[in-house]
Amino acid sequence: MKALLTEFDAADPIDAIITWVDGNAPDHRATRARFMAQSGGPLGENARNPHRWEQSDEIYFCLRSIHHHAPWVRYIWLLVEGAGPDLECLPEALRAKVRIARHSEVFGEYAAVLPTFNSLAIESMMWRIEGLSERFLYFNDDVFLTAPLAPQDMFEGESPVLRGAWRDYAALADDSAARDDPALFNHFMQINAARLADVAPGRVFAAAHVVHPMRRSVMQTLFDTHRAAFEANISHRFRDLSQFLPQGLHNHHCIGAGLAMLRQQTEHLHIKSGQGAGNAPALTRGLLLAEAMAGVRFLCVNDLPQLEALVPDARALIDRVTGGRAG
Repeated sequence: MKALLTEFDAADPIDAIITWVDGNAPDHRATRARFMAQSGGPLGENARNPHRWEQSDEIYFCLRSIHHHAPWVRYIWLLVEGAGPDLECLPEALRAKVRIARHSEVFGEYAAVLPTFNSLAIESMMWRIEGLSERFLYFNDDVFLTAPLAPQDMFEGESPVLRGAWRDYAALADDSAARDDPALFNHFMQINAARLADVAPGRVFAAAHVVHPMRRSVMQTLFDTHRAAFEANISHRFRDLSQFLPQGLHNHHCIGAGLAMLRQQTEHLHIKSGQGAGNAPALTRGLLLAEAMAGVRFLCVNDLPQLEALVPDARALIDRVTGGRAG
């Protein structure tokens, strides 16, 4: 196995994409409220919950973690609606890697669906960033690297290395009451993606909350093959139960075509909203201590302010494992 690369391979680079929005900005809040009022029908919890757009500076942990733990990444693309985050607090070497791409650029001829407040729509089109590498890593801004990562940890040659588990969602797919449960929304997006790839709900590969390795040419093929489904996916300004998870479709296609490698390692930690509330904050803090993090490479924190309320030094603990401000 090759040693960890410290510079990108110019012949076959790997980029990263992070989707980001400042949902706290007054302009964004006002525009969001205006389009919600124009939605023409009731929006589900996953479509209207303001938590979906809040930003609490998670982006800086994400950026520093890539710079520190995956220095071989060529460019880090921030896919934003307007202005990106202030990067002046970051090291110069990291700022030099960052590129800004905007929704208007990747949606192109589909600009009529903008503005969008729907991550599923954005994920459907992010592969269209001009200049993006064939192999790329997709990050939510609340996902951080917490240990050194090598290119071969994410791709074996051209094959994405997928982390997750097989799930039987057959009963869920037929449960109409479950569709109203916001905690199950992602399951339905996975089911819809699998069906699009001709995979039954009884055996769905559900990706873990980690970094997603993807191939641009695969997304192009899927877009060309399922153009009507993609156009429907991007037509929703807010999340809708009829949508599919684009990376889920990508993964099922790669698995079916023999283009993916599957790994089941428990090398990721997902701290969900509300985790540790009640009488267990000490247990939640313990998850972030050095001993517990020893085997973890990927950390997802869904609600950093909520975590801080339970674990006041959460930022310091996360800062330590993502590379620190001097990284």
